[in-house]
Amino acid sequence: MMELATRLTELVSRTQKHREVLLTEQAAKTALVMPFIQMLGYDVFNPLEVIPEYTADVGTKKGEKVDYAISINGTLSILMECKPSSSDLTINHASQLFRYFSVTDARLAVLTNGVVYNFYSDIDQPNKMDANPFFTLNLDTVRKADVRTLEHFTKGAFDIDTIVREAGNLKLESLVRKELEREMSEPSEDFARIIAGRVQPGKVTAQVKDQFQRLIGSSFGAIVRDHVNDRLTSALNASALPEDDEPTPAGEPEEVITTEEELSGFRIVQAIVAQAVDPKRVVMRDAKSYCAILLDDNNRKSIARMHFNGLTSKYIGTFAEKVETKTLITDLTDIYKLAPQLLGRIAELESGKTDKSD
Repeated sequence: MMELATRLTELVSRTQKHREVLLTEQAAKTALVMPFIQMLGYDVFNPLEVIPEYTADVGTKKGEKVDYAISINGTLSILMECKPSSSDLTINHASQLFRYFSVTDARLAVLTNGVVYNFYSDIDQPNKMDANPFFTLNLDTVRKADVRTLEHFTKGAFDIDTIVREAGNLKLESLVRKELEREMSEPSEDFARIIAGRVQPGKVTAQVKDQFQRLIGSSFGAIVRDHVNDRLTSALNASALPEDDEPTPAGEPEEVITTEEELSGFRIVQAIVAQAVDPKRVVMRDAKSYCAILLDDNNRKSIARMHFNGLTSKYIGTFAEKVETKTLITDLTDIYKLAPQLLGRIAELESGKTDKSD
């Protein structure tokens, strides 16, 4: 999995460098999609394994083509349809995939623009491609869980039964999350009755149910606010530490939890500075109050800090010499706007303008 994560980081870097100039479908396929297929372990130069412009007659439709078909051990297994990197993917772009899915042995289909990859299967109805993807990989915001999911699609681990089973789990997880979010914002009568029955003896009347629906909504809000305040306080108290005194995870008295957002932010920074240094030299060192991104795993060579512990406000700290400047971001993609500062910091570190003891 570590090797796949490294290759994925390199692909993110490639995407960041080239996406703005890849305005045609063919350019996106050559520069982004083929490296993605190669990253998964398939031989893009073997026409028996990765088949470009795959053709299969579908009913009265003759000579239609899907951009790539991937064959594993002689069995057609994955269909891929590509669009320009500037295109927003919609189900309307997947017409060929729908038709080919029902007339081939493939049970996995991918619709992509080289940046976003939507994965489809036949969870709802056998041999009919689902209308909604069960998994979406966005190279702008890669999560830790994405690497584990991608592992299933690699040549060495490909097992369609496992993939379809996992696809079903991912779909259910998404539906459960939506239901929980709905209950948090507008508690249902059923949920109110369950909570009321647990905390208050006696019959749950209509009046009691209405009261608990209001209480549940306000309680969820209070829980979130308290959690935000606790983590913001922790972040602000620790952010004034000088760089030389930066704590390491080994010195933390409490458990340090690296979030998926922090991993995605790290990969974006790593992709940006890969223009100037080997991305393997860029490492992440998490602490309770912030997550540091370092050059050569050196405490005195901070490239950036991610202050993501607050649930509502997130900051990226950039450095000029030893002075940290925090920038508020509303989305992880805002990190790309800080590329000049990040690359400037790399130039500073590489020129030896930091502490002589480095």
